[in-house]
Amino acid sequence: MPSGGIEWLPHEEIMRYEEYLRILKISIPRGVEKVRITGGEPLVRKGLAEFIEAVKGIDGLKELSLTTNGFLLPLHAADLKRAGLDRVNISLDTLDRDKFSYITRVNAFDQVMEGIMTALEYEFSPVKINVVAIRGFNDDEINAFAALTVNSPVEVRFIELMPMGCASRYADREIISSNEIMRIIEDRHGTMIPVEYTQGPARVFRIEGSRGKIGIIGAMSEHSFCSTCNRIRITAEGSLRPCLFCDDHIDLLTPMRQGISEAELEKLIEEGVMLKQRSHGMCIGQHIIPNQGCSALMNTIGG
Repeated sequence: MPSGGIEWLPHEEIMRYEEYLRILKISIPRGVEKVRITGGEPLVRKGLAEFIEAVKGIDGLKELSLTTNGFLLPLHAADLKRAGLDRVNISLDTLDRDKFSYITRVNAFDQVMEGIMTALEYEFSPVKINVVAIRGFNDDEINAFAALTVNSPVEVRFIELMPMGCASRYADREIISSNEIMRIIEDRHGTMIPVEYTQGPARVFRIEGSRGKIGIIGAMSEHSFCSTCNRIRITAEGSLRPCLFCDDHIDLLTPMRQGISEAELEKLIEEGVMLKQRSHGMCIGQHIIPNQGCSALMNTIGG
């Protein structure tokens, strides 16, 4: 979150659960198989477990997941499991308490680690730990994160730094490419074994003999990344965004509240999906330019 805080949306401008459900009941029969609830921090919103139960009941949905900072998981894990949540993604960019306090501005490292253990205890599967790799900040921890997969059934996912919002000031030298991450891990742990994984943006591997997995997301360095991207997202303000790096979006909330029909809403969703471009055009070594790409901060889009 920005150090100066954010401009809070009035409650009436935020999508209601029933409005999300309306979109999902159209999208899932059209081929959306996986839904992930993100934030901000979704666990602070009232009624989340009931919403998850309603989403889980839509015919055709194959997987329902949640991205969280992990802080409130010990409090809510039991209700989330009963509601039908399949798995969780937990954002954690460092294993160092001082670094954690620096980047989050709260002293909550132990609570987040407890959240990870709670997710494993309640057998969410898989439990994914998202790590944004930044040279000079946490590159010395890559092997420590990889080692978490040896004795624990977690999937650690290394994500290349994306130059958007406050991160747009970083140049190529701060971005650690997916191939470099691979080399760092394999120099310590030996050649990793590819794991068959046909959906989503991550290449997935396993250290020989390990219980968990390692995912690597090369959003900036892998030129084929965009061609395999199958993600769209709905923001809290009701916009359909087909790409994180592009400001193109379709407003769904206003037409819904103005009485749009189901057929018209379905057509509008389709128009939003068709805005998805062939490439975000910001690959390493081509044109990473400060303040280019998406102008929004990640917390306003959904992390």
